[in-house]
Amino acid sequence: MRRFLRPGHDPVRERLKRDLFQFNKTVEHGFPHQPSALGYSPFLRLMAIGTRSGAIKLYGAPGVEFMGLHEENNTVMQIRFIPDQCQLVTLLDDNSLHLWSLKQHSGASELREEHRFTLKGPPGSPPSATQITAVLPHSSRELLYLGTESGNIFVVELPSFRVLEDRTITSEAVLQRVPEDYCNRRLCELVEALQEHPKNPDQILIGYSRGLIVLWDLQNNKVTHHFLGSQQLENLYWQRDGSKFISCHYDGSYTQWPVSSDNRQPEPLENLVPYGPFPCKAISKIYWQTTKNGLPYIIFQGGMPRASYGDRHSISVVHGSQQTAFDFTSRVIDFFIIFSSEPTAEFDDPSAMVVLAEEELVVIDLKTAGWPAVHPPYLASLHCSAITCSHHVSNIPLKLWERIISAGSKQNIHYSNMPWPIDGGSNIAPDPPQRDLLLTGHEDGTVRFWDASGVCLHLLYKLSTVRVFLTDADPNDNMNTLGEDEWPPLRKVGTFDPYSDDPRLGIQKIYLCKYSGYLAVAGTAGQVLVMELNDEDAEHVVDHAEADLLQDQEGYRWKGHEKLKTREGPVRFEAGFQPFVLVQCQPPAVVTSLALHSEWKLVAFGTSHGFGLFDHQQKRLVFVKCTLHPSDQLALEGPLSRVKSLKKSLRQSFRRIRRSRVSSRKRRGGSGNASEVQEANAKFDQDALQEMELAPVQRKIEARSAEDSFTGFVRTLYFADTFLRDSSRHCPSLWAGTNGGTVYAFCLRVPPAERRVDEPVRAEQAKEIQLMHRAPVVGILVLDGRSTPLPEPLEVAHDLSKSPDMQGSHQLLVVSEEQFKVFTLPKVSSKLKLKLTALEGCRVRKVMVANFGSCKTDDYSENDLAVLTNLGDIQIISLPFLKLQIRYPCIRKEDVSGIASCVFTKYGQGFYLISPSEFERFSLSTKWLVEPRCVVDMPEVTSNNHVHNKSSVENAVRKS
Repeated sequence: MRRFLRPGHDPVRERLKRDLFQFNKTVEHGFPHQPSALGYSPFLRLMAIGTRSGAIKLYGAPGVEFMGLHEENNTVMQIRFIPDQCQLVTLLDDNSLHLWSLKQHSGASELREEHRFTLKGPPGSPPSATQITAVLPHSSRELLYLGTESGNIFVVELPSFRVLEDRTITSEAVLQRVPEDYCNRRLCELVEALQEHPKNPDQILIGYSRGLIVLWDLQNNKVTHHFLGSQQLENLYWQRDGSKFISCHYDGSYTQWPVSSDNRQPEPLENLVPYGPFPCKAISKIYWQTTKNGLPYIIFQGGMPRASYGDRHSISVVHGSQQTAFDFTSRVIDFFIIFSSEPTAEFDDPSAMVVLAEEELVVIDLKTAGWPAVHPPYLASLHCSAITCSHHVSNIPLKLWERIISAGSKQNIHYSNMPWPIDGGSNIAPDPPQRDLLLTGHEDGTVRFWDASGVCLHLLYKLSTVRVFLTDADPNDNMNTLGEDEWPPLRKVGTFDPYSDDPRLGIQKIYLCKYSGYLAVAGTAGQVLVMELNDEDAEHVVDHAEADLLQDQEGYRWKGHEKLKTREGPVRFEAGFQPFVLVQCQPPAVVTSLALHSEWKLVAFGTSHGFGLFDHQQKRLVFVKCTLHPSDQLALEGPLSRVKSLKKSLRQSFRRIRRSRVSSRKRRGGSGNASEVQEANAKFDQDALQEMELAPVQRKIEARSAEDSFTGFVRTLYFADTFLRDSSRHCPSLWAGTNGGTVYAFCLRVPPAERRVDEPVRAEQAKEIQLMHRAPVVGILVLDGRSTPLPEPLEVAHDLSKSPDMQGSHQLLVVSEEQFKVFTLPKVSSKLKLKLTALEGCRVRKVMVANFGSCKTDDYSENDLAVLTNLGDIQIISLPFLKLQIRYPCIRKEDVSGIASCVFTKYGQGFYLISPSEFERFSLSTKWLVEPRCVVDMPEVTSNNHVHNKSSVENAVRKS
């Protein structure tokens, strides 16, 4: 049988690969991109959010999540839960209705689309005749009332979506009971609102856009009451006992109407313009909530004076003499109030207001004095300032974890202590096996620490680097301060703030040592901050040092932005990570690479001009190395000067094409008539192809010119204790890889601990490797005598890793964009290489060593390379033999920002941005899998709305 096996095919290895590797997209973290609709079920205590791309997401208690996607990818316009059912209906902008259900399947519940339906009118009728504007699921759970632009209301049977034509409520039937002079002045026009009577399911309230409101008797098919409004209608809301309802209008007013038992013409009880008398914006939605103390809560969206506050996105809450207009930083999509939903309850007693804004979810506690915000356990606004970089740290020690949480809790003292009010279902997922942190750097100079251990990405702590620098904004400014007599009484809420005081503050690189608590962050203007964790507020001077990366270079002039100005004297920092030293690169270009070795107390940094090493214990610069090529003028123009760069790169490209054509003509002889030249060219191409002798799955790697722009750009930095000078003595070393395919190795002399404070760290260049194809170096790794990657700094000291094998010979792995190459150390002779296997010409974008454990046994695990290419596929490559194990398509190749944002974890998971506000989480491992598992309680109800019993259904949410 062995004769028939493919070369390299090993059945045992194939079985092991199935036990080690499996690709799953598991959960989406963050805030849905471009939300368009909001729904809430008091029965299930679940919230639903729809988006412009056709996604629908359900949320309950932390960890309870469902997701569905409409095939049409159209905007979700409305979401309505079916009363007392685990079903909901969505309306899309293509006028289609979709019925979704939470159903049990193989012992788990899933969100499934059951039916879809498009309302059609009679032949020849205009589209407006059936364009749905209002959706009302009836409490009978069997009917759906659909208001349209034509003013007609169609009745649809559930779940079949069969139209009951004999029960259609036409605008002509409604107008028969309305005074003729009113009909002449105001036609019905479209149906703006439909509301069922809270005490009598045989009556529904119908609101038309021109202001007419009628109470319709479903049993007798007639109008029982009509209410003649004079302003354009926006929305309606019933009071709990059904004796009154509220209408809100386009002119910023709301009106209270009585509903009497006789047929007298109702007159409005109250008509109020809350922020008048000047012209006001429309009030688009309103709630009137009753309380035990007699004072109602009146909550409405909009209504602000047009001239002064027309650009504000507000929701006002009025309770007796208390009134606050909550001012949101982005457009309000919709909101709802959580109140007592028990049928026997006499009062509403609202507890919380949930607001879906365009860029974040805000929950307001209405029970606590001052109406503070509630800290959300999920749906975090990741992009409150644009994300500029990410860094993942696995298996955080408990002590560091608790200190970070403690620092974060001091920042959250202004939040409410109310338990999360949307608490439907129960999370039954097993506790995360370890504590993981995801750190995100932002454009405004902040770093956010997220708990990435489980399904909910939860903010633990926010670090700001702004206090070190002088900016236009005062960090002590408080956006929420109000004057005593300010009117309207606006109060800023939410965290979304896309505007940065200075783009130079942006964080570009982050490195956290989980054992020592040291943190290094680097920014857009060449600033590198080294910090340590302090449990108390402190005031101290931040030491400054400059690293001139252009020393000994003449004729260079930086054309980009200036460095940030720093504060003089002591600076006060709150508890948490506090900077103690600032290294400023000159020129102040973007920091492109960063490495921290907390055991040696060293930090290395690189830019497009070179790299340097800084001793943060002695606060002394060890050395700098300029990597700039004489022709690399582009590196001196900075990120904000791109027009000339584009022209230059185009000019260089054309010159290279011209040179290659000229040189090929010279090789071909370049003489004779056109036909001879053509024949010679064809013969040359054929001969050249035959001489290449390429493997069937590999492409030829072309050498690049040293004159290519940004060759000095430092892509990667790496610390290693290895054999650099000879095979008998190992020493600390620093490795740097550049965009031009050059690898520099420096031998470091770090004094022993007892003399570390007094003696300086010394460095000497030991090696320089130039890759022949000059492709950018994206990763450097040293393997010990057992072919195992060297452990992290302090990892061995904490008994979390075996000591590296210093007896056998070490190997150096250099990963460029186009190939993987293994060298022996210390001679640096080529031992093994793997060319990137892609005919399309793919390049390595991200690479990291990941540990994969077997799902069958705890005794086996192995280290492999996880590689992301520019085509969006992920390849797993074995160490040390560089054999391709498996390939998975992960990200669309057109999604350049998603590929650039990808970050791998140490145990075979990963994150990448699918939108500015959402991370997609994926797993490459069969053993490490984080996905929602939850239980949803589904009460069985009878027609009188009394709950008899409950059944629990386990849910394992798995997305294909």
